[in-house]
Amino acid sequence: MFVKVCGLTTEEQIDWAVELGYSAIGVMVTPKSKRYRTPARARALADYARGRITTFVVALEATEVAEVAEAFDVVQLYQWADLPNLAFCSSTPPDPAQRSQYFFYDASAGSGIFEEFPDWVRAQPGRVVLAGGLDAANVADVIARHHPYGVDVSSSVEAAPGVKSYEAMARFAAATESKF
Repeated sequence: MFVKVCGLTTEEQIDWAVELGYSAIGVMVTPKSKRYRTPARARALADYARGRITTFVVALEATEVAEVAEAFDVVQLYQWADLPNLAFCSSTPPDPAQRSQYFFYDASAGSGIFEEFPDWVRAQPGRVVLAGGLDAANVADVIARHHPYGVDVSSSVEAAPGVKSYEAMARFAAATESKF
């Protein structure tokens, strides 16, 4: 199971993700996010994580990642762009011509509010990752019902926006393994 923790803001949080067995981390570079990191800080976090865990730079559109995209393994955007390492996020099915390395279904758009995942998500080809309002209490059921390639978490493993909790990250990671 691919498990990504998003909105990391410190090196310590990267260490926790690696220790707990997460597959990937996400660093926010959209200024609209409460977890925003400047381009210089985002690059420093990517450099720290390099070779230890897969890194995603996360933004709304390609212009927001232009300064740092090459420092990360994957570019995660909510507006489709023709990039070879794209993780496209949407709450609607992508056009078949919109190819991406990953498809993230996220109806919450970073709000952390859980909504039931629509049936069409199960039929999506490729690496489908479910996001939006997942937590340690609901993720095992979501995995069992939808059989995604992976899941993504952020706000439910925080004590405050951008302040991750080691214990909450550990509970979420353990819950993703409970079905496999």
